Amino acid sequence: MTTMNPAVEKVLNNLEGKTMKLLIGSKWVEAQSGRSFETRNPATGELLCRVAEGDAADVDAAVAAARQTFEGPWRNFKPNQRQNLLLKLADLVEANYDELCVLDTLDMGVPMRRTLGNRHRVVSTIRYYASQAMSIHGETIENSLDGEFFTCALKEPVGVVGAIIPWNSPLYQTLKKIAVCVAAGCTMVLKPAEEAPLTPLRLAELCLEAGFPPGVLNVVPGFGSTAGARLAAHPDVDKVAFTGSHFTGQKIIQASAGNVKRLSVELGGKSPNIIFADADLEKAVPGAAMAVFNNAGQICCAGTRMYVERSIYDEFVARVAEFGKRMRVGNGLDPETEMGPLVSANQLERVTGYLKRGQEEGATAASGGSRLTDGEYAKGFFVAPTVFTNVTDNMTIAREEIFGPVISAIVFDEIDDVVKRANDTIFGLGSGIWTTDVSKAHKIARRIRAGTVWVNAYNVLDPAVPFGGYKMSGYGREGGIHHVDEFLQTKALILNTD
Repeated sequence: MTTMNPAVEKVLNNLEGKTMKLLIGSKWVEAQSGRSFETRNPATGELLCRVAEGDAADVDAAVAAARQTFEGPWRNFKPNQRQNLLLKLADLVEANYDELCVLDTLDMGVPMRRTLGNRHRVVSTIRYYASQAMSIHGETIENSLDGEFFTCALKEPVGVVGAIIPWNSPLYQTLKKIAVCVAAGCTMVLKPAEEAPLTPLRLAELCLEAGFPPGVLNVVPGFGSTAGARLAAHPDVDKVAFTGSHFTGQKIIQASAGNVKRLSVELGGKSPNIIFADADLEKAVPGAAMAVFNNAGQICCAGTRMYVERSIYDEFVARVAEFGKRMRVGNGLDPETEMGPLVSANQLERVTGYLKRGQEEGATAASGGSRLTDGEYAKGFFVAPTVFTNVTDNMTIAREEIFGPVISAIVFDEIDDVVKRANDTIFGLGSGIWTTDVSKAHKIARRIRAGTVWVNAYNVLDPAVPFGGYKMSGYGREGGIHHVDEFLQTKALILNTD
């Protein structure tokens, strides 16, 4: 196995023969069921370790711990104390960053060159939310009441939060949820994805090392149908923050009705990426390719519907296909790897099913179009970077979220037509526009029904900028003050001063 740095050997030695436990209160405990599940390297199929399988009883215990802390000592923590905890966590994440990147790579396959390159963004995200802990404020309100009254609006933490995260970016997704929760003064029960629980568990260790009081963060690995379902429906959870598929999101929305939980749900996408003939092709070609091939297409806002103006369609598609053919696909531990495997056998089956369906419906693979099985690929879940041509808007590959490295290249002629077609989807998470005409970009951006519109860039994220979806891509926002507000309640205070 290729080793990029000493962190690889250290992590593998730490995992070997172990069964990872749950974190409830400040203690690492076994699952009450006594069950555990395997987690394997998707590049090689090798067993990494076993993980305790939490279920409803463990979620109940974790929620009780979170509630006790929220109603007890945590309520007395001042904003600067919460800020200091996050700043300590940021320092620890930075000091252990290589190890965290190795865990992400081993558990879900992402190339280390990608996560190592995100060091600044990840660490600065924690520090951004540390600053927000000191920025929460209400407002005084002039009133028209008879008599002497003082009126104001206060901001208070929503309470116990159930956080359910996906497997496609464990490090970043976990830290975002933890950081905003602490900044707002909430406590949390975190349910990692069963496909990639190792990074969240290591981050929980760092949170304890940073001095998080017992019960502020609790981690219960397990399956969605048991641990996740109980967390979503739990009567003592005040809010659920979920990132994942729209199918699961719908179930969580239904489960939340029991106690009318606060919800923020960041769901899937089928994002349009529009390339005009006047675009700077030297930037647009790699930009459009990596809008999908980044993380093997396992990105919720991936620009998988690539609309290209007719006059440059053939040239542009050929160049994007060639870009995909030249990409180094392999084990994410190899520093030369540009695209790693899919996360699991189930995801491989899903993606290859769409590859077959696309060709059955008349699409042509200009590159890729199949699983990679030769040599080093034999035991892993690898799919070649794929560009489909001859795609129409009604094809399955142009309608449904594939969550793999698959681009549907679609031709367009007129602006009004491409805007209409771009919006003709149940989703509305991300979108892209490539043009050197700033006026045109502004006008089209206002008409696209999506939570984010990138112009001459794609998948560029900043912790101060809100991110979220329209339509079936969910509601609520992550990033910026909008994210913090999702974890706060507003209380009116009306005080008779006469």
